Amino acid sequence: MLDKVVIANRGEIALRVLRACKELGIKTVAVHSTADRDLKHVLLADESVCIGEPAAMKSYLNVPRIIAAAEVTGAVAIHPGYGFLSENADFAEQVEQSGFIFIGPKADTIRVMGDKVEAIKAMKKAGVPCVPGSDGPLGEDDAKNIAIAKRIGYPVIIKASGGGGGRGMRVVHAEDELLQSIQMTRAEAGAAFNNDMVYMEKYLENPRHIEVQVLADGQGGAIHLGERDCSMQRRHQKVIEEAPAPGITEEMRKFIGERCCRACLEIDYRGAGTFEFLYENGEFYFIEMNTRIQVEHPVTEMVTGVDLIKEQLRIAAGQPLSFKQDDIKLSGHAMECRINAEDPDTFVPSPGTIERFHPPGGLGIRWDSHIYSGYKVPPHYDSMIGKLITYGENRDVAIARMRNALGELVVDGIKTNPPLHQKILADENFQHGGTNIHYLEKKLGMQ
Repeated sequence: MLDKVVIANRGEIALRVLRACKELGIKTVAVHSTADRDLKHVLLADESVCIGEPAAMKSYLNVPRIIAAAEVTGAVAIHPGYGFLSENADFAEQVEQSGFIFIGPKADTIRVMGDKVEAIKAMKKAGVPCVPGSDGPLGEDDAKNIAIAKRIGYPVIIKASGGGGGRGMRVVHAEDELLQSIQMTRAEAGAAFNNDMVYMEKYLENPRHIEVQVLADGQGGAIHLGERDCSMQRRHQKVIEEAPAPGITEEMRKFIGERCCRACLEIDYRGAGTFEFLYENGEFYFIEMNTRIQVEHPVTEMVTGVDLIKEQLRIAAGQPLSFKQDDIKLSGHAMECRINAEDPDTFVPSPGTIERFHPPGGLGIRWDSHIYSGYKVPPHYDSMIGKLITYGENRDVAIARMRNALGELVVDGIKTNPPLHQKILADENFQHGGTNIHYLEKKLGMQ
């Protein structure tokens, strides 16, 4: 097993990684900005190293300082969490070249899956279903691009090859909008991602967002742990996630899961990963792969009993998977609400001091968070301050427990978004299950 790990992140995921390390007897090093010296994982870690000012570019995105922290503390590996440098191939490469273990896939794998055009090519080769599209980057030939759009059929969506997080995409409903949309997306992509390559896909009108969790050990072993439904979104950001996805049968789960595992072997994948799909009319369409642990990983843990972070650590230590596919059994239903420090109506961030805090409790309740009474939520980072997860023998029980838990949660001194979650949970269509990715924005009057 690994001896000592640098946790190159902050907030709830840093604390989550620290807890998993402690269970495995791994020493921990917390790196932090000057704004985060009072974070819970920093206080609990075996060692801590301040790596810079609050701005992420001067701390959590500062590669030389993170690697230096590993060097001065005698760590052997670095866990990137999610966000920040977790899907940065250059960072993964520099970690390995500096003599440390990157707890995640190889740099080359991250590069391939981070380039949407190359990722789609790899998925098609592995037999993973993809959205009908241009099958490669769009060139400068206007007539050819118009012909591609006609073949696919309107509406189409223009996407940046290096994009992500809902950025670098534009929907086109008619031919007279196409060429200008390609030019605008290309310009935006070049400015935002330093990569102006764009491609075209069929735009699905009312899809759901369903993703498949995988684990692969890089030694010929790969398993899937079922799927999650993450369709409840606002501006392409997930709000509520659940597992398993309503309406997905065991046959469908096996079909898509086996293809994801086959793709892992094809690309020599190592670690935890997530295949993201749009799902419409009984068909899955691959959109991207996240080569890291996901924010919503707890719902999969709750229905499978597998600790995904501990598996990441074991794989990084060179161990084969602890489980075979036949060992994975989905039981019950789990749901996660992202708790953000923001106004529940305007979504304006609300940093400040938490004057009083009380977490919910009871059977089937899990609270993943770094906050405590007196903790100051800084204005420099993402507004998520915790994740509330509930588990029940079925979806109705998970929803009922979530409504109760949200009612028990007390976070005074700042604004938080439980009222939004209560509104969603009370919605009849959400309670029925299977709402599409546009549903929440329509409900909030954003469309």
